Amino acid sequence: MRELRGRVVGEVGKVVVGQEDAVELMLAAAAARGHVLLEGVPGVAKTLLANAMSRALGLPFRRLQFTPDMLPSDVTGTMTLREGELAFRPGPIFTSVLLADEVNRTPPKTQAALLEAMQEAQVTVEGESRALPDPFLVVATQNPVEYEGTYPLPEAQLDRFMVKVDVGYPSEEHELAMLRLAVRGVSPATLEHVQRVADAEEMRAAREALDRTEVTDEVAVYVATLVRETRSVPSISLGASPRAAVHLLVAAKAAAQMSGRTYVTPDDVVRMARPVLRHRLLLRPEAELERYTPDDAVEAALGAIPVPR
Repeated sequence: MRELRGRVVGEVGKVVVGQEDAVELMLAAAAARGHVLLEGVPGVAKTLLANAMSRALGLPFRRLQFTPDMLPSDVTGTMTLREGELAFRPGPIFTSVLLADEVNRTPPKTQAALLEAMQEAQVTVEGESRALPDPFLVVATQNPVEYEGTYPLPEAQLDRFMVKVDVGYPSEEHELAMLRLAVRGVSPATLEHVQRVADAEEMRAAREALDRTEVTDEVAVYVATLVRETRSVPSISLGASPRAAVHLLVAAKAAAQMSGRTYVTPDDVVRMARPVLRHRLLLRPEAELERYTPDDAVEAALGAIPVPR
């Protein structure tokens, strides 16, 4: 995966500057059969990042703009009458990379249409289950500053995202580099030049490599202890779930593979702790008033657990 990571970061970097960490996390999620939540203010290339990523991986891509009037059938598909017989018309979810743009702008009923797909890689319509393509990756985006007319994602759905990536403003150096990129009007002219550097078979090979990654008992205990510690941090009213422990360990395996190793170290766990845990923690109201953040809570949990050496 180390070589794959280099190729993907290089291709995505043609259009999205300074987001190497986000690309790594998205690649880790794709290899681990996970999903990604991108959060950032408008204009920081969240949509462009997902599009460029799918092009680099050579995977089919669809964008679904979530709106308040959207129905579940607009996501999963519906039964239609064709030549006197009912036939299934697949929805946009039948793709390998689904961009759920502004996912928190649609009501919970429609948000729930993603739950089965994200958990079981299938959708059920009219009592019949239909498998989704393999690989299947949901990349959802949301705006952290505008809450008017939005429907916050429930904890059950947030917990199904393997990682949450905070897409922030680029540094001055990266912003200047962005201005030097070729454009056509206000559109990135280089997006069409993003080449496929991987395919579905290589992604499956990356999955197999993750499954073979060695995890010692000490590292497994460290992961479990860290997740359990989030449930006792005073500033947190809802800690990370057992599913979070599974996701954290798999993310650590991906970090190890992208570093060129076949075994997980505690540093891999620490590296992946914030993106895997931050969206699963619910802060107490008094902590939010003190401008305490989920990342601060993860740091507190990390600081309370001895790192095995």
